[in-house]
Amino acid sequence: SNDKVIVKCGGGEVWHDFVLWCIYMDFGGVENLSLIPGCVGTAPIQNIGAYGVEIKDVMHSLEAFDLEKREIVTFSTSECSFGYRDSVFKNKLKGKFCITSVTFVLTTKDHPLHIDYGNIKDKLEAENTSNPSIKDISESIISIRQSKLPDPTVIGNSGSFFKNPVVSQSVIDKIKESHPDLRYFDHVDGMYKIPAAWLIDKLGLKGARNGDAGIYEKHALVLVNHGEATGKELHDFAMSIKSRVIKEFGIELIPEVNVI
Repeated sequence: SNDKVIVKCGGGEVWHDFVLWCIYMDFGGVENLSLIPGCVGTAPIQNIGAYGVEIKDVMHSLEAFDLEKREIVTFSTSECSFGYRDSVFKNKLKGKFCITSVTFVLTTKDHPLHIDYGNIKDKLEAENTSNPSIKDISESIISIRQSKLPDPTVIGNSGSFFKNPVVSQSVIDKIKESHPDLRYFDHVDGMYKIPAAWLIDKLGLKGARNGDAGIYEKHALVLVNHGEATGKELHDFAMSIKSRVIKEFGIELIPEVNVI
């Protein structure tokens, strides 16, 4: 149409390459999801999100191969049952489909910009960018992510391992009794989101390690492998973090990643 375009992308394409192509074409909507590792086909499973945007906000539909019936099935956005880092493919249909393509609805002009989340606005102001383009936003986010997240080509990591817990006002009030500096954000329906990284960092665990399993020194939410840690050792280390957070804050951290 005059201001929208539908783009279909193969599931095996590298996600960040797709984002860069959209920016090159001046198609808006996915620029806040720059530099997220993975493929286009895995993005809906996680309902990937960053800096105030999730894939459900820009997705039109997807095609997936039914591994049992051996046929291609189309899912609309609503049929994916998207939630916070969640979808039907992580629950009811886990392991039953292979996503082969994803179709997006993107803008071609007057792009709605999302710059109020995280440090995007500060980064843009520091660079004297008063009227940012989607490319400016993408480049700022790439710079921010590179400054605090490990390069997987340098050190093995799981990315953000835990979801940010969503809690009620009563839980916020209780934690603030002993931690008045608690960080939290409005979520939906009167609920609040607490950064899991803040909880872990508050326990002094940033940079901690047990053998070769550890937490990244610049970001408390990222688990890293310093060399020879096994999958079980990394998982056990993550569960020890979970136990300490429960003991201190009474909050259960839920893994963001799929653990088989």
